[in-house]
Amino acid sequence: MTGYRAAWVLPMSSPPIRGGVVSVERDSIVGVNDSADGEVTDLGSVAILPGLVNAHTHLELSWMRGQVAPGDSMPAWASKLMALRRSVSHEPPEPIVDAIREARQSGTCLVGDVTNTFATYEPLLDSELSAALFRELLGFSAPDPPAIVRAAEEQIAALTPVAWLRPSIVPHAPYSVSPALLRAIAEATRGRPLSVHLGESQQEVEFLRGGTGEWRTLLESLGVWNPAWTAPGCGPVDYLDRLGMVNEQLIAVHGVHFTGEELARLAAARATVVACPRSNRWTGAGTPPIERFYALGVRVAIGTDSLASVEDLNLFAEMAAVRRLAPSVPARRILESATLAGAEALGFSSELGSIEPGKRAQLIAVQMPSHVTDVEEYLLTGIEPAAVRWLDS
Repeated sequence: MTGYRAAWVLPMSSPPIRGGVVSVERDSIVGVNDSADGEVTDLGSVAILPGLVNAHTHLELSWMRGQVAPGDSMPAWASKLMALRRSVSHEPPEPIVDAIREARQSGTCLVGDVTNTFATYEPLLDSELSAALFRELLGFSAPDPPAIVRAAEEQIAALTPVAWLRPSIVPHAPYSVSPALLRAIAEATRGRPLSVHLGESQQEVEFLRGGTGEWRTLLESLGVWNPAWTAPGCGPVDYLDRLGMVNEQLIAVHGVHFTGEELARLAAARATVVACPRSNRWTGAGTPPIERFYALGVRVAIGTDSLASVEDLNLFAEMAAVRRLAPSVPARRILESATLAGAEALGFSSELGSIEPGKRAQLIAVQMPSHVTDVEEYLLTGIEPAAVRWLDS
């Protein structure tokens, strides 16, 4: 058994402990308190945290880093991304490996990775990251939704099963997936995390309310528009609720254009909203109402989105962006969003997300100045990877 003493220990499931000690045996946490029996290594002026949880990213798009310029319209930006993606026959593996390394070096232990190809599976298998792998389906005019779901299930069945990589099927968004396919996905994945891009752009809201706007134009230009589709005449949360998808398994990614009523409905259902403010700015989606997320009692997780729409995969940088947009939210709640809330949403809370006995010892030590008294606020200032190291058990 090894003990680590630090200036601060942040269990996330309880208040910070000044001069706390974390005891680890093999790869499991044995205890966390202000003292320990036996030999203890004093790490000095550091804060020990559980590994961070990036609840939404697309690692397979890492090769696009810096290649899709920021825009002021989400559909226009997405059109450029799709055109770039069609220029290659497969997702290059090297940028995926580099992105996984980058995420790990900045303190991430778990990702919610959205994939269309499972190109990330083998690189993740060879890494120290855990992942909920979301096999994303699209199909606005697909004639046989159950067949699409079955094909994805066969893909999953062919993967090498490991405990720390958990694949499942999810829909992309309400404007790219037909109601029939949404129902088929919901039925096939009942009881498992269901990540979906939702309320991301004003154009999505326009599309659902009236069937018009830039998303329809893009679907038509791609040749996938379904003229038999009828706009539901409601907002995105109501739309998914009608399909039986608003529950505690729902991971609503972005939520930039959710109303207060929609957020209250998500809070009542114990769903999770994933904030990705840096990506929202890049894609032209807008600024998420993050203070309202917290004020209305929604469970909030944090994600970076892909390197096609964000500068890096450093979740500390994303937390700093959240802090700027939500100055009145207590620092501890933002830190919980980047750890325990993300682990809960992704289905890993029994193992990761907090420093508690029995959980995996995925722990980071963040170097900080000795004069820091408000450690939680300090951790929201944008910690660089050079100040982060993993504790060996």
